[in-house]
Amino acid sequence: MNIAFFLKPKVSVAFLYSDFTIRQSLEKMRYYGYTAIPVINREGKYVGTVSEGDFLWFITSYIKSQFDISEKTLEEISLSKIIRTESYKPVTITSNMDELLNVAMNQNFVPVIDDLGSFSGIVTRRDIIKYLVEKNNQIKSETEKSKLAVVQ
Repeated sequence: MNIAFFLKPKVSVAFLYSDFTIRQSLEKMRYYGYTAIPVINREGKYVGTVSEGDFLWFITSYIKSQFDISEKTLEEISLSKIIRTESYKPVTITSNMDELLNVAMNQNFVPVIDDLGSFSGIVTRRDIIKYLVEKNNQIKSETEKSKLAVVQ
């Protein structure tokens, strides 16, 4: 099976631009109710993913070093200061299902990029699990039908 089957395309996914401010980013995450969100640059390349925890660690570190964090400060600091590029590993659209499943085991969603690194969308762990449950139920149903056919 091709992972494109599970893909939520970029046009239907919320994401942040790496040049957003901390405030803009937090507002968008709050609006959508996300705990983590993909980040891309203005050329459309996947840069990383930022989570609520990343914001929390940044803000607490900033408070320790600066002793003051205000709304104005959050408007001046770029999101690029806190993006962790090693988190939320992406897969390419040509990856196989084993690669997708290995990455999805450790992430709520998997960013999908094309061969040039451009962000194509995401695959959610929920959609993968839903598909596997439906497939399992289908197999159970077929097995029960074949058992009935043998008995008759």
